[in-house]
Amino acid sequence: MKYMLLMQFSAATVDFPAIDTWTPEEIQAHIAFMRDTNVKLSAAGELVDAQGLAMPDTARIVRSHGGGAPVVTEGPFPETKEWVAGWWIVDCEAPERAVEIAAAVSAAPGPGGAPLNMPIEVRQVMSAPTEEL
Repeated sequence: MKYMLLMQFSAATVDFPAIDTWTPEEIQAHIAFMRDTNVKLSAAGELVDAQGLAMPDTARIVRSHGGGAPVVTEGPFPETKEWVAGWWIVDCEAPERAVEIAAAVSAAPGPGGAPLNMPIEVRQVMSAPTEEL
């Protein structure tokens, strides 16, 4: 089964300073941890994809506009409280393994090397609609 692990940030759910306040060494340690995690998952045959996203101020919201040109707005807006920082798609034998991987990623180092304990959302990737549909 495939699972998507979403790294989400919210001022309400994290208790560490914003990454733009970290030292270069702290950022490098964090990125090295993520790379090492990806290498281990790849070696285990569990990594399908992993990507980090640019900061939310580069985001654009696109909406169809009744057959005309799409409406594109910039983000985030001052009321934005949560954003996705990146994701992994892993292929695991059991949901418990996806949770185990999410817990390991959650403990990525932050300022001073302390584990961030970030919230990581785990969701199964559906290969087809459920039988009810």
